[in-house]
Amino acid sequence: MNSPLEATVLFQLGPLPITQAVITTWAIMLVLALGSFLLTRRLDVLPTKRQAALELIVTTLDTQIHETTGAEPAPYRSFIGTLFLFILVANWSSLIPGIAPPTAQMETDAALAVLVFLSIIWFGIQKGGLRGYLKSFAAPNLVMIPLNILESVTRIFSMFVRLFGNVMSGVFVIGIVASLASLLVPIPLMALDLLTGLVQAYIFAVLAMVFITATIEEGQRPPKDPTPASPPKEKES
Repeated sequence: MNSPLEATVLFQLGPLPITQAVITTWAIMLVLALGSFLLTRRLDVLPTKRQAALELIVTTLDTQIHETTGAEPAPYRSFIGTLFLFILVANWSSLIPGIAPPTAQMETDAALAVLVFLSIIWFGIQKGGLRGYLKSFAAPNLVMIPLNILESVTRIFSMFVRLFGNVMSGVFVIGIVASLASLLVPIPLMALDLLTGLVQAYIFAVLAMVFITATIEEGQRPPKDPTPASPPKEKES
């Protein structure tokens, strides 16, 4: 078996190597974009069964965003929903024979982590302005600026490592079992891998939402009054 850290290059596009993960990623993006267009092109006031199912999914997503962060879900619905669906479909693409999930490659997971990092900056500036976003690094005081900057980088890195490690290990274990045993033996492991793929997509989307709203709340929090409060005056007898 090839190392899970290696990516097989299929062909070169100028100076850019095109791997199987890149092809699979673009195929998933095309399927999601085409599917969303076909499913939402005809929406009626009286919903059909298809539209009712879609509205139920959107309602569930909004409820999850609101219950997790307490924020209004509308500004974040598109990004968080797309992030969850892409990771879920990417993780489950291992069901197709001969296809390795792109989330089992470091490049894909690093790109997803970078997207979350950029979204934190985007939503932070959009909600509180550039000043409000920069102010979030000074919470609760100016001494914490270096640590807050380091924290914003390390928590994104932890998301990348968690997603890559869990998906890659599942694919690697199933590959080893399949090479040593018959084709029917890895089926229970594949079912467990599907559950792991769902959980990892959920965790990644929830963490992204938590990090975004945490940055926005810190940027919108009013500064503390540096002057100490005067003690209450004693009543005259």
